[in-house]
Amino acid sequence: MPEQKPPKVGFVSLGCPKNLVDSEVMLGTLTRQGYSITAQKEDADVIVVNTCGFIDTAKKESIDAILEMAELKTQGNCKKLVVAGCLAERYRREIQKEIPEIDFVFGPDELGRILEAVQLDSAAAVPDVSIDALYSSKEVPTIPRILTTPAYRAYLKISEGCDHVCTFCAIPSFRGRFRSRSVADLVAESRRLAEQGVRELVIVSQDTMAYGKDLGVPQGITTLLRELVKIDGLKWVRFLYCYPNMVSDDLVRLVAGEERLCKYFDIPYQHASRSVLERMKRGGHRGIYERQIESIRNLMPNVGLRTSFIVGFPGESEEDFTDLLSFVKNVQFDNVGVFLYSDEEGTPAFDLDGKVARLTATRRRNRIMKEQARISAERLQNMVGRKVEILLEGRSEESDLLLQGRMETQAPDIDGHVLINDAGDKEVTPGEFYTVEITESLDYDLVGRIL
Repeated sequence: MPEQKPPKVGFVSLGCPKNLVDSEVMLGTLTRQGYSITAQKEDADVIVVNTCGFIDTAKKESIDAILEMAELKTQGNCKKLVVAGCLAERYRREIQKEIPEIDFVFGPDELGRILEAVQLDSAAAVPDVSIDALYSSKEVPTIPRILTTPAYRAYLKISEGCDHVCTFCAIPSFRGRFRSRSVADLVAESRRLAEQGVRELVIVSQDTMAYGKDLGVPQGITTLLRELVKIDGLKWVRFLYCYPNMVSDDLVRLVAGEERLCKYFDIPYQHASRSVLERMKRGGHRGIYERQIESIRNLMPNVGLRTSFIVGFPGESEEDFTDLLSFVKNVQFDNVGVFLYSDEEGTPAFDLDGKVARLTATRRRNRIMKEQARISAERLQNMVGRKVEILLEGRSEESDLLLQGRMETQAPDIDGHVLINDAGDKEVTPGEFYTVEITESLDYDLVGRIL
């Protein structure tokens, strides 16, 4: 009998970049075992949906994706439907009961089960490979990754879980306690990525500022960054998800002084009103935040600042909202994300009284976004005439007639772009760095020409 070919596997990865890295590790594990990966879901023998389960909108997107892939069991080639990730961990019993087309479910701390999950022959031997959420594995000392990002950029997940007790957040219940990967592992992985051609490394975790605390590494994130910037080939190293009260003066000075560290801070303040922050169990208040931002800008006047807020949190009054809006106007962030409060079962906020009407919360979000659009347009207008360095990404998402790139103050997938309408007579290459003169500004993007 001819040897049976391994099944073709299709992957759908949803949610945050941390989830994306989990998917890349699973893809690498599969290819190492001889499986072929297909981008055409209709051709896949097995489809894996790596889900997000953070808030209502993410859960709905995950459920919709699962149902869409379930249809391919009757209309396509799919013989097995696998659901992994956060939604799988949080609602394991419920989703299997409600969607009987699902054949296999596993959570983010058991990534090695991907090899069992994709088996079509129940009698075949399954390689015994244990891979957890920190990618530690005795069987595979070097966990492979198949990058799904452009070749010049990669995410580096440095830890898993979270020890904060924010009342609106369910993540600790399904991602677990905070735990860090070792400095040595992270440096080794980053070196491999640089050797593959990665120029921009983006550090992600649930709580980047807590890195190393469980390993007994003082000032863990600064210790790690000092090692990563020594790696040949990397030009930009950026980090996301900074818990406000853990951004140290040492870290700010390091970013200011180290050329390869992007002059960019992503600090989710979540609110500015002291009373709302207290109910969120976030600590801090507007005055502390404004002083923090001032000290960062004193060292780096052209720093890029991103934050995110939740509006409509239980008990948020008009006065609380006005405080938040005033904070946005005063600070003048470069980029702001505003989310409607999502009432998540199993979180302390679920049981709080003073629920805010959805219509009221939506109106508040729209007011902040309108104000931020004005601020963004004004700040970008001040960039016209400047010369900046960009990482060229390729053809624009807006038009095939334009190229697009990003400055170090623009993070991938969440911030704006620099649109290039004039590359001169040069042959330009995505993944390379170019000097651009800014000629025009839009609400969230800039336009420029390559010099």
